[in-house]
Amino acid sequence: MKVEKKDLEKSQVELQIELSVEEFKPYIKKGAAKVSKEVKIDGFRSGQVPYDILKKKIGEMTILEEAGRIAINSTLEKAIKENIASQPIGSPKVDITKLAPDNPFSYKVVLAVLPEVKLGDYKGLKVKQKKVEVKDEEVDKILNDMREMRAKEVITSREIKDTDKAIADIAMYLDKVPLEGGQNKDTAIIIGKNYIVPGFDKKLINAKKGDVLEFKLEYPKDFHMKNLAGKMVEFKVTIKEVFKRELPELSDEFAASLGIKNIEELKVNIKKSTLEQKKREAAQLAEKEMLEKLVEKTRFGDIPQILIEHEADTMIHELEHTISQQGAKFEDYLASINKTKDQLILDLLPEAVKRVKVSLLLREITQAEKIKVAEEELSKYLSETRKQYEKDSSKEAKEFLKKIDSVEYKNYVLNALTSRKTLDKLREWNIENSK
Repeated sequence: MKVEKKDLEKSQVELQIELSVEEFKPYIKKGAAKVSKEVKIDGFRSGQVPYDILKKKIGEMTILEEAGRIAINSTLEKAIKENIASQPIGSPKVDITKLAPDNPFSYKVVLAVLPEVKLGDYKGLKVKQKKVEVKDEEVDKILNDMREMRAKEVITSREIKDTDKAIADIAMYLDKVPLEGGQNKDTAIIIGKNYIVPGFDKKLINAKKGDVLEFKLEYPKDFHMKNLAGKMVEFKVTIKEVFKRELPELSDEFAASLGIKNIEELKVNIKKSTLEQKKREAAQLAEKEMLEKLVEKTRFGDIPQILIEHEADTMIHELEHTISQQGAKFEDYLASINKTKDQLILDLLPEAVKRVKVSLLLREITQAEKIKVAEEELSKYLSETRKQYEKDSSKEAKEFLKKIDSVEYKNYVLNALTSRKTLDKLREWNIENSK
């Protein structure tokens, strides 16, 4: 077998593979045997048709085409393994370049490979992790939010006051045209929270059940829903119910309702959990800064488009999952930002490139430092994960348990644990106050 290699742009490689007439003969025999099993010829058993008769019946090119497919399946992996040092990614594109009777057989393969990565100095960056604290005012705010969540609500016939809850139908219009997704029934509004748009709640004060209010409000220019940012929107609000809200007192009884001994212990628990959360956020920010600096110090070859597109697809799936977990629909989110899915993917490509570079960087450092995950670590993680899901009787949990022993999932976990181990080493080398 003769193989010629050619490096192409964007980390792609082309292999021109040729089998001599003699090398191709066994595959012609296999191709004929396979085709003869699929063709019925009187006087011959399936798979036992002589070559010359088979050739006259279906044409020699049909046999050669089947022989070519078998030859490619038998020789492609060996050709790639022996001629390409970098790791191939995605599916190779295969084209037959020569297929004729009594001639060598040749085909061309184009495939993407991981780009070359030249590491800079990846130790001693001295990234500072922010020191965090929790102030008493933060604890008080969290306590107040907890009281809000446990407020007693009583229907009242009086007019709406601050801190009340109103149930209303809201219709929104832009230039007198109904806004898509702007017609909402039985919307709960806590007066004073300004969840909808600044100034909305004030318009409802002194209204009563049955009142229909019409007013205009301008959305902030930096509003997260781009189709509303900076726009003057017309509202029609029908008040359907009014509730007076009574917040529970901050007392030992309130703490006991949450399973905590007393109010002081509740404050200590809140402060502790908030501090841990802030530490995690500070660690994530420091890690992000560290990785950005490491990427800047690293030289990357051309990154194959397939890697970038795959990462962008992953980001879309992550976003869809997050939105679903919040009880919303991805289609409604797209409408709110006035984009199609394809437009959103294009917007995500720059961030996808950054994420791909981080993955390539971690892979290279893992190899350079010979960082590995022991079999015991992998087994322990899988065992703990299995125990967690065995407690869950949901359909999703049962489906997950079916694949937990698969090679694909084990490889996924192994890669994730290895990346985390490499990141932990990088934190030791580069981040101050990281403990």
